[in-house]
Amino acid sequence: MSDDVKVLSAQLAQDPQSLVFLRLGELLRQRGLLDAAHRVAINGLERHPHLADGHDLYARILADKRDYERAFDEWDMTLRIAPAHVGALKGLAFLYFKVGDLQQAVAHLEQASREAPDDPGIGQALVMVRGGDSAGAARGLGVGRETPPPAPAPTPAGPLDEARVFAGLEGAQEGLLLLDASGRVLGGALRDGSNNDVTEPVAAYRAGVSQEAARTAKLLGLGTWTGLAAEGRQGHVHLAQPSADSLLLVVRDRSVPMGRLAIIAQRAAQAAQRWLAKQA
Repeated sequence: MSDDVKVLSAQLAQDPQSLVFLRLGELLRQRGLLDAAHRVAINGLERHPHLADGHDLYARILADKRDYERAFDEWDMTLRIAPAHVGALKGLAFLYFKVGDLQQAVAHLEQASREAPDDPGIGQALVMVRGGDSAGAARGLGVGRETPPPAPAPTPAGPLDEARVFAGLEGAQEGLLLLDASGRVLGGALRDGSNNDVTEPVAAYRAGVSQEAARTAKLLGLGTWTGLAAEGRQGHVHLAQPSADSLLLVVRDRSVPMGRLAIIAQRAAQAAQRWLAKQA
């Protein structure tokens, strides 16, 4: 371990609330120590969940690990907290470029340029994006890796069939489950900690949960229930109703904060609403 990493690690150990985790995480990321950087970012965000720079750091680490969907969510969260955050604008531009949406990539870069007119990397990235140079754009933006990290990387996010309901959303193939009023699975899938498919058993239980939520909301005078969140030792769950005749279940591990889980559930519910409208 290099001296600077040791120094920053010691400072963070002495004061876990310190924002030095931003410098340490970025240093580890730049040196390709992505798992260590990931742990530092997660621990920092647990203590500072509303810190825009923390979400930006985590997004860059995820992008380096080729986890583009979660990186998109983190940069989106960054802009929700700080709408003019240059790092997030550059990061989203990179991701839009990766999926071939040049218009959005250029729009984000132009906004970043307005916020940071003296940043030469943004101008370089604009030239590279317009010329289709992925590696050059990554260098100009300071995000992504030109070569894969040593550990096996997740499959890059790509456009999914709209019939899958959750097209383009984080974890679209797993961890999201849409059911109709009779308990029939309309989209998504769920797996347990041992990677066993538990979609159907979960679907069989969902009616009781929905009824209990509605009954409790009525007894407490809260009106119609719109969401239900629960924390577990191994993960978190969020339940929502995209429509009166459907139920949406979102499951994530404990590394995903409850606040971000609610945002993921909101996006998934919106996607489900669009899909259900097409089927009507």
